[in-house]
Amino acid sequence: MGYVVGSLLSVVVTVFARTVGLDRDRAFYPTVLIVVAHYYDLFAVMGGTTHALLIESSVMTAFVILAVVGFKRNLWLVAAALAGHGVFDFFHSGIVTNAGVPEWWPSFCMSYDVGAGGCLAWLLLRDKIAARVNGKA
Repeated sequence: MGYVVGSLLSVVVTVFARTVGLDRDRAFYPTVLIVVAHYYDLFAVMGGTTHALLIESSVMTAFVILAVVGFKRNLWLVAAALAGHGVFDFFHSGIVTNAGVPEWWPSFCMSYDVGAGGCLAWLLLRDKIAARVNGKA
């Protein structure tokens, strides 16, 4: 169920953002990446595990850096990082033990992240959003 809901929600959020104009600003998808990168930190706090929080914070920092660099330079990096966070979700339980993560979360988040990365890539390919600050490519 997490796979279906995550995938569907990524498309719904993209269509909603396009329809109401939230993604007119280049900051929308980098902000989405920053938000999804923080959830495992929240779960580590909920699980009360300092060791997990340190690991999750390191990973989160890497994705925040990718979001900022992608925003400043090229949104293709953000699309790749969103999909990359989905790959991280797939391998998460093998990397860090985080007691606060709900059982359904990795499948949901992986599907959402890969879907959101794919939606952004589709928008970039169709020139609906400029990949660079001063141009398309």
